[in-house]
Amino acid sequence: MSEPGTEDPKPVLGSLRFENTRFDPDLTPFHELARDMATQFGYAAELSGDRALLQLLRLRVAQLNPCSYCLILHAEVAARIGIRSEQAAHLASWRESTMYSPGQRAALAYCEGLTSFRHEEIPALHEELRLHFTEREVAEIAAVVINMNVWTRLKLAQGATPSLASKESP
Repeated sequence: MSEPGTEDPKPVLGSLRFENTRFDPDLTPFHELARDMATQFGYAAELSGDRALLQLLRLRVAQLNPCSYCLILHAEVAARIGIRSEQAAHLASWRESTMYSPGQRAALAYCEGLTSFRHEEIPALHEELRLHFTEREVAEIAAVVINMNVWTRLKLAQGATPSLASKESP
């Protein structure tokens, strides 16, 4: 991570440049808190749970909270870690698929319940998770989903808008 204040104010992801069109997230300490959460539960974190499943959950949260930055980033990470493109592309319709194991299906249902804040469903969704995952894995799944919800909402609030990067961009 670069020194505070030295980051490119318009980060580049692949061939895209993102510009904050609403506010600079570094105006408050919240952005640094979010970065700390990402260190613990983001796509580069070392967690005990299945890396592919946790990445699918990140991508699903990005779909549910239509955040361009997060969709592009987490689709790219999914491909990089070996998630089949068909599985990532089919994620929005996972209920209509046999590409996902019973454990993955339970985790995706929990992810959607927590993201959409269907609080009355959380106890049953949690119990279904416990049939497939250890207590630690359940805690990691919750933390990954919560972390992603923080990031999608932060990026949406700051107006992280994609555009094609110019040829002279670094």
